[in-house]
Amino acid sequence: MPVLPGAEPYRHEGGEVGVLLCHGFTGSPQSLRPWAEYLAARGLTVSLPLLPGHGTSWRDMALTGWQDWYAEVDRALRELLERCSQVFVAGLSMGGALALRLASKHGRAVSGVVVVNPGIKVHGLAAHALPVARHLVPSTKGIASDIAKSGVAEVGYDRVPLHAAHSLRNFFRLVDTGLPQVTQPLLLLHSAVDHVVPPADSARILGRVSSVDVREVVLEQSYHVATLDHDAERIFDESLAFIGRLAPTVGKKGSTTGG
Repeated sequence: MPVLPGAEPYRHEGGEVGVLLCHGFTGSPQSLRPWAEYLAARGLTVSLPLLPGHGTSWRDMALTGWQDWYAEVDRALRELLERCSQVFVAGLSMGGALALRLASKHGRAVSGVVVVNPGIKVHGLAAHALPVARHLVPSTKGIASDIAKSGVAEVGYDRVPLHAAHSLRNFFRLVDTGLPQVTQPLLLLHSAVDHVVPPADSARILGRVSSVDVREVVLEQSYHVATLDHDAERIFDESLAFIGRLAPTVGKKGSTTGG
């Protein structure tokens, strides 16, 4: 299947500080592309992969699971670690859960974590029905484009494949179990109004990580896909300030080869 226009992966070779950006469930790199380009323009090396099963058709995604999605971001992180002296992981929604899982598994190799409206649990009665329902119904209505800003759309699926949703539920449980192993500095930004992920997910993350250096930012003007919404510039600025504080070489001329 051809990749949907705008859903292509993004890579920029910059300086010795790298950032891995992870997109969300049924979404694509398009939701994070402005953020990636903002960081790239300020000298960072940026990797924004397309997760397997995403960016084409929901039927493709039905054949994938969390192991495939995590393997892709793990591979991208290892590439950045070979190339850069410091690497940060970041993500939106499920991408936030992927970033947290990477941080818990890679330890000190990851310098910091930035998450936007991170998901950590599949909520509601539907979650309990998934093990059976996925064998009876192939898909349900989509969750893409929860954006307050008019005229802006997310490149994502209009259907959610239930086999993939069941896998996501299992992955969230793993991430939740590993949250105490997240010790890195953490910047968590979440929307005051989010129709996809409730604020309870962010609260649980903040309550379970072992990070000492934690900053929480509430986004008052955006819905779930805040990286394309009214608060996008704030997300970009806050993340750059966070990275710059922990990686003083950001914004300064230096080696462009990995340390």
